[in-house]
Amino acid sequence: MDSQIYGVLLLLTLASALPENPSSKPSNSTAQINSNSVLVALLDSHYTELSELVEKALLLQTLEEAVAKHNITIFAPRNEALERDLDPEFKRFLLEPGNLKSLQNLLLFHMIPTRIESTQWPAEANSKPVHHTSLCREATSEKIPLRANKGDKIVSTAKVIKSDDIVRPDGIIHGIERLLIPKSVQQDFNARRSLRATSAVLPEGAPEVDPRTHRLKKAAPPVPIGGAPALPIFDAMAPGPSLAPAPAPGPGGPHHHFDGESQVKDFIQTLLHYGGYNELADILVNLTSLATEMGRLVSEGYVLTVLAPNDEAMAKLTTDQLSEQGAPEQIMYYHLIPEYQTEESMYNSVRRFGKVNYDTLRLPHKVVAEEADGSVKFGQGEGSAYLFDPDIYTDGRISVQGIDGVLFPAEETTSAPLFAKIVSKPRRGKLLEVTCRMLGAVGQDSHFSSCH
Repeated sequence: MDSQIYGVLLLLTLASALPENPSSKPSNSTAQINSNSVLVALLDSHYTELSELVEKALLLQTLEEAVAKHNITIFAPRNEALERDLDPEFKRFLLEPGNLKSLQNLLLFHMIPTRIESTQWPAEANSKPVHHTSLCREATSEKIPLRANKGDKIVSTAKVIKSDDIVRPDGIIHGIERLLIPKSVQQDFNARRSLRATSAVLPEGAPEVDPRTHRLKKAAPPVPIGGAPALPIFDAMAPGPSLAPAPAPGPGGPHHHFDGESQVKDFIQTLLHYGGYNELADILVNLTSLATEMGRLVSEGYVLTVLAPNDEAMAKLTTDQLSEQGAPEQIMYYHLIPEYQTEESMYNSVRRFGKVNYDTLRLPHKVVAEEADGSVKFGQGEGSAYLFDPDIYTDGRISVQGIDGVLFPAEETTSAPLFAKIVSKPRRGKLLEVTCRMLGAVGQDSHFSSCH
């Protein structure tokens, strides 16, 4: 009786453990992945560069599904091929968030849904290579050829340096000497690097302005609605914001094209939320009236690029550098470029043209930019600064680029004016004296002779 009860209980236990529909496959393919899987072996292998790219490309779920359906073969490039031998510009292209699809296609191109061991490699006597389709769906027309040449196993254009390096029941990994790049990824990279798709801008000088009237010498054509003003930004600036700040206009500006005040407030709030740029925001809002001045300029249609020193750089400023009248404004003026530049456009400019001189709102000084260590370096010598936090704020009118130092213009032999504009002093007393002397010389009996 006890044995019958035990048998019934055993059958009930086994029945509860079985799935309701034995013929159906589990909906979650990750349940079939075990510790002896080739995917787990890849992530724990010495192919660290490849495994890191797989994780960055968010391919784990896709590969788990592929391993659950197929017995796969992975051609793993050695670490040096992805770290030192790879073009830095191409690697930067792959790691950009907007190019995630290209990175996924590149990695899937190294995997085929067929198990191919070293003993199954095409013989060297067979002159025709054997072609296999990869897991990359966008490269179905581009198959991977396998062949042998002088005792070496060849995968497309790469030589196999370690056959059957990692063998697992659901897949196998062969080590290869170089990266395999599908044509679709190469075309995306070439289109990004081409001159048509590159937004590099060579800075141009301002139009010629009459210094007496601060107006253009040649009449400018009518400016379309929303376009940049014809008058250079230097002549639209207030003579001295610290002495006579210009009030910001109402929403939409005098021409009702842009709301510069709201845009300046927006980018200052972005600096505060971003973190590490509180000192700059304090100078723009509290210590000076530059925020008001910038809002007025943007409302009138001008564009600005702000080179924003971080708090660590601002903390190195001495009291003497900030104590002189107008010094904070002049320091900030040297960090304002009257152009709209992004990290991409500035880097492409220095890559193509070498050293680039950008105009600043601190006339007549320019800031020098050049490529250094894969980034953009501003200034020269010990007073240089690197582009540290790119594209903190970009709205099409104002661009904010974080740098790790405070820039100062090179020392001049003659003293530079304090502000961008200098108003000439009246000389009516001197002219009146000269006129009296001339009239006195002409007629001694004239009543103007008393002016002597």
